[in-house]
Amino acid sequence: MESSFLYHLAADLLLFAHVSFVAFVVLGLLLIFAGRLLRWGWVRNPWFRIAHLAAIGIVVVQSWFGVICPLTTWEMALRERAGDVAYSGSFIAHWLQAILYYEAPAWVFAVCYTLFGAIVVASWFWVRPRPFTASR
Repeated sequence: MESSFLYHLAADLLLFAHVSFVAFVVLGLLLIFAGRLLRWGWVRNPWFRIAHLAAIGIVVVQSWFGVICPLTTWEMALRERAGDVAYSGSFIAHWLQAILYYEAPAWVFAVCYTLFGAIVVASWFWVRPRPFTASR
């Protein structure tokens, strides 16, 4: 196999992982709220809730410090090695611009991530996770 194909494949797999991460963060919160209303016990799983909180926490901290997500950096490096054109800036900013033709300074994304993170923290109190010692 040609090495550019392998780099392109690796970049696409990394993009899929990145999209999955974003989906976990966004859809996870929606499922927590839906689970509260529909009495789904699994949304109170402490491992799921800690993973969800940690995921948005990482995004918020990166945005505060102006750090581009390592998944974005790795994907761009792989695309360059494959001979593709890489985009600049963060993953979310790039795709929001590409899909919505929306441009905003980095601080706008930091505020949005922080507000979303605050909602995730609030969900911890509205939909309390089970203690780790609870059976089920």
